Amino acid sequence: MIVENLIARMVRKASSRYFAFEDGRPQPPCAPAEPIHLYIHIPFCAELCPYCSFHRVPYREERAREYFRALKREIDMYRDRGFSFSGVYVGGGTPTILLDELLDLLARVQRDFSPSEVSVETNPDRLDARTLELLADAGVKRVSVGIQTFSDPLLKSIGRYDKYGSSEVLKERLAKAKGFVQTLNADMIYNFPTQSRAMLEQDLEALKEASPDQITFYPLMISDATRKKMTDLMGRVNYRKERLFYSLITSHLAQDYRASSAWCFSKKDTSMIDEYVVVSQEYVGAGSGAFGLVGGGIYANTFSLPAYCERIFRGEFPLSARRLFSVRELSRYAFLMGLFGLSMDSAPFRKRFGSPPWWLLGPELLFFLLTGGIRIEQGRIMLTPRGRYYWVVMMREFFTGVDNFRDLSREAAGITAR
Repeated sequence: MIVENLIARMVRKASSRYFAFEDGRPQPPCAPAEPIHLYIHIPFCAELCPYCSFHRVPYREERAREYFRALKREIDMYRDRGFSFSGVYVGGGTPTILLDELLDLLARVQRDFSPSEVSVETNPDRLDARTLELLADAGVKRVSVGIQTFSDPLLKSIGRYDKYGSSEVLKERLAKAKGFVQTLNADMIYNFPTQSRAMLEQDLEALKEASPDQITFYPLMISDATRKKMTDLMGRVNYRKERLFYSLITSHLAQDYRASSAWCFSKKDTSMIDEYVVVSQEYVGAGSGAFGLVGGGIYANTFSLPAYCERIFRGEFPLSARRLFSVRELSRYAFLMGLFGLSMDSAPFRKRFGSPPWWLLGPELLFFLLTGGIRIEQGRIMLTPRGRYYWVVMMREFFTGVDNFRDLSREAAGITAR
């Protein structure tokens, strides 16, 4: 674990710099010449899970409807600014919590942008046939459902047993949800402190039985603000166990699935994946607390729902922070995201940055070559099996850095409920 611990420290340190935003009200970015991706954030949840560090708030219908009105107007503002979108990802929160508003939003997106890919997240209690049919009719190609685990003791520990049902209920709902959209993805989490090997094997067997089109296995990622609560609830996270569990997951899923990223496994090569940041060099974030990466800078919307709606209804973009990256920083980001998708072609990298990877990323490439994380063949940089876990570690630390920024922003916005 020496190499993995070193990698984690390096990414943790870099993330603290990358998420040192300039506060204020930055001007919105200019529209790129080509279509990019759009992430839409819907923060409402019926109940808040203790391990979750995403920007989410308790659901109240009146507040949610006002939010959807503002959200539609924000997307209109990007349209009027010349943006076009080829892919749309709707996350949360629970995007399907107010289905009529979501369907109207998706209809407007289809009317204005005709995206080729639309992905929507949901929870197991919203996997009924009627909801899935309506989503498919609205152009949704991928539905990602947050299962997390099939272990009843774990479901009870994290507060999902009473909300979404037992292991048997989850398996039945997941199996019946197949066939409505092109890709049904099951979101799973591994390395809970009290999770045993037998519990993980139970998850893997349940997935084999339900046989979704795609499985995304996230390592448990805990922000600094949620760490104490999770430690009190379940104990400390063991990262040595994480590595062993990852090996078990990859070997088991290899029988029926192919890796689409370091932690996503698909039956079809054409399946969309959760990480739009991998498939799109640039993307806009719409909604409270959403991030966008456009024109060499990362932008964040305000996390305050009242401020978000007020600014939108005044005709202002709800941006609250920005961080402009140097060419070197952008190249490292491209390296991280590109190889998270398992391989990266040097030619597009050179076209984008004006230099080959060796010139901008010499130390990084040398490090991962010497530690057995990558191999290079005919100008293509590829992850080795060992490197896939290295990238899990890096993405875990990267997203933890994002979560820490979210927590600080939520605190500044006066959002303290967790």
